[in-house]
Amino acid sequence: MSDCIFCKIIAGEIPSKKVYEDDRVIAIHDINPAAPVHILVMPKEHIASMEDVLDEHLPLLGHIHGVIRNVARELKLDKGYRIVNNCGEQGGQEVPHIHFHLLGGRSLTWPPG
Repeated sequence: MSDCIFCKIIAGEIPSKKVYEDDRVIAIHDINPAAPVHILVMPKEHIASMEDVLDEHLPLLGHIHGVIRNVARELKLDKGYRIVNNCGEQGGQEVPHIHFHLLGGRSLTWPPG
């Protein structure tokens, strides 16, 4: 999708600090971190949100969660971490490209903020 900022990052049109990449997924440092470790993990395929996930995407979502687990291990988040997916405007989704926030490096309270 030509106007999607994450698609532009995936295409290499916008620079990012990558922590992981394969043929289906990319993981990058968030430019406005909410925790000492704040990684965004997203599919390379443009899927707007969880509302747009089809049954055929379920293996991809499983792969994404495996990537999140592996990145958390590499970043030594052994004391814990949070995985967040915001869905839609009222859910706090700011970029219409499904992505998951991996947050860690400090004690995370609930509710946030």
